[in-house]
Amino acid sequence: MKIGCVIIANDNHYQYIVNDNHYQLTREIMKKTIIIGYLLLISFAGSLFANEVNIFSARHYDSDVQLYEKFTAKTGIKVNVVSGKSGALEKRIIEEGADSQADLYITADAGRLGAFEAYLQGGLTSAAIKSAVPSNFRTSKWTGIAKRARIVYFAPERVSGSELAGLTYESLADPKWKGRLVIRASNNIYNQSLVASLIKNNGKGKVADWSKGMVSNMARSPKGNDRAQILAVAAGEADIAVANTYYLALMLSGKKGPEQQAAAKKVKPFFPNQDGRGTHMNISGAGLVKGAPNKANAIKLVEFLLSEEAQNHIVNNTFEYPMIKGVSPHPLVVNMGLDFKQDLKTKVVNYGKRQADALEVMTAAGWK
Repeated sequence: MKIGCVIIANDNHYQYIVNDNHYQLTREIMKKTIIIGYLLLISFAGSLFANEVNIFSARHYDSDVQLYEKFTAKTGIKVNVVSGKSGALEKRIIEEGADSQADLYITADAGRLGAFEAYLQGGLTSAAIKSAVPSNFRTSKWTGIAKRARIVYFAPERVSGSELAGLTYESLADPKWKGRLVIRASNNIYNQSLVASLIKNNGKGKVADWSKGMVSNMARSPKGNDRAQILAVAAGEADIAVANTYYLALMLSGKKGPEQQAAAKKVKPFFPNQDGRGTHMNISGAGLVKGAPNKANAIKLVEFLLSEEAQNHIVNNTFEYPMIKGVSPHPLVVNMGLDFKQDLKTKVVNYGKRQADALEVMTAAGWK
């Protein structure tokens, strides 16, 4: 018989087992143990050095996915996307806590990013980001990647040039617009950010009175999205509406059907506050999540989103304004006019800071 020997530690002495079958069995166990350990080491190393980035995105554009594919082709970094509504994504990040795999939270509106700041971390401070994004459109925790303007639309056959002369957001509460205005509900984040900017510039008390005037001027109770407000003006239900610029361009593009395209042609855009601080500007933005497992890759992705290539892709698919200089918006947006004065005075970080006040004054005024 073959004699095999294995040494087994047993308290303070060694026990020699001389048994061929036991030797063979022990050798197989040792081999398997080594293999399992090796595989675990590989798995751990792979998770530690995974070349990927995880995005939680509330943006609903298929074109964004195409953009991430371009990033992967350039860098080799895989982009994993979890899509959903902002509230649901934020809730998931909060509930998962330290176990969250989210690196970047991408959403529309600075007010939403500002309200979520407690769950974001600093780090978006690279030279590339700072040089691309004006300081009023970013913080160390989040940054704008595209801009949008919230403006007024009017029916040219029912609204005269003299009525529009010098129009401001503040003057929308003027009694001359009684029963002629449509705008979204008070729980809409775009409106909350607009009102927050008004509070920052005019004070809460004045905006509380303004909110009452707005409610008095409404042609109907708020309902629908921004396109619904434009459609209401086109249908003669109201004379003026408040909505973001990219909605009109989207309708004019025909992507929402021939009926909405025809309706969009019946209204005209107007950029308020041109004699003062300028038209209200907001952003689509990216925030760096606390505990991001792939922080370096996340920063690389943000830098890519602010490149000329990516900015051209964004504006020509979403009809937003570029964040960086040297990139032209989509022709349909260009046709709306590019020579308007933007509000570069009001830092968008104030939209989150004043969000609770904004909702309070709108609710108190009966703004549904």
